[in-house]
Amino acid sequence: MAAADTGGARAWPEPARLAADIKEWGRALGFSAIGIADVDLSVAEAGLRDWLAQGFHGQMDYMASHGMLRARPAELVPGTVRAIVARLDYLPAATAANWREREAARLGQAGAANVALYARGRDYHKIVRSRLQQLAERIEAEIGPFGYRVFSDSAPVMEAALAEKAGLGWRGKHTLILNREAGSMFFLGELLVDFALPVDAARTPHCGACRACIDSCPTQAIVGPYRLDARRCISYLTIELKQSIPLELRPLIGNRVYGCDDCQTACPWNKFAQRSTLGDFDVRHGLDSGQLIDLFGWSEDEFLTRMQGSAIRRIGHERWLRNLAVGLGNAAAAGDAPAIVAALRTRLAHPSAMVREHVQWALARHGAQATPATGNGADGDAADGGAVQ
Repeated sequence: MAAADTGGARAWPEPARLAADIKEWGRALGFSAIGIADVDLSVAEAGLRDWLAQGFHGQMDYMASHGMLRARPAELVPGTVRAIVARLDYLPAATAANWREREAARLGQAGAANVALYARGRDYHKIVRSRLQQLAERIEAEIGPFGYRVFSDSAPVMEAALAEKAGLGWRGKHTLILNREAGSMFFLGELLVDFALPVDAARTPHCGACRACIDSCPTQAIVGPYRLDARRCISYLTIELKQSIPLELRPLIGNRVYGCDDCQTACPWNKFAQRSTLGDFDVRHGLDSGQLIDLFGWSEDEFLTRMQGSAIRRIGHERWLRNLAVGLGNAAAAGDAPAIVAALRTRLAHPSAMVREHVQWALARHGAQATPATGNGADGDAADGGAVQ
């Protein structure tokens, strides 16, 4: 916690007025909404413990390494009394009214590369944290130095549980936070502080008997209402998993090469999803219309350059190629199958055994022999523009 010597008594405004001011300052910084919660998450501990015991976190060892600390913000950051929780909508301003139908249609285009909506613009981690830091400084200007720490998917904090308590929405059956006025297409961030404020009331859940998210999941990762087996989730498989994607799940991934929005696009509440007021989340590098073959052709240098400032850069070029190879293998119905086979063969000599294995799988899906392209580039990239046998 960024604690500081107050140098004397703080000039405290009336708590309810300060809370109202914080919400207004947050909106001025671009946040869609601000809620305030206490930090007692003890009721969430049993569910977290069971989820970890089931192994649903997969290879996300960081989920288990902190144990119940995730449900204990006051232990994570000693002195914490309240959580100021921020919502930041991320649909680009130019998003069409029928965006859910468009996204669903793109999944049926065999040669298209589908990237989750949140990852098509700039990396949200820095954007949310930067604005929360500005909010902390604005509060400090009002009341003097205080203890705080800023988070956005960057520390062992149960963000969804805090967002629920702060009145930003209710937990949907897909485990994401839902809001009647904004659906679920938003990021969350937290400012843990060492002073008390009035807390907001939790929202009433409004999922009812709806199963749209559960039924829409391509890999059946939502094993029951409010229970997600991350090991089957396409977002986990294409982002968090560092090894080979399980064979039985590859055909189910389709052309999703980074993340998955299916449970969100199927959710009726997302007809109310709000557009961002920030240009940071506008689509970059044509990631809303990219083609598998084109993205698969990027060298590592091209990948690193184009993905500068993007969340996608975190997975690295190797996993990027792995994911694209799966998409190309699932594009057997594409009209340009010979071009797909030719593109795949350019990576047969890639130094990564994982990439080679996924490429060979993809070629087999097309009934093609694993005949490498001519060329001997160390990255497999020198062969990209060469002759293909």
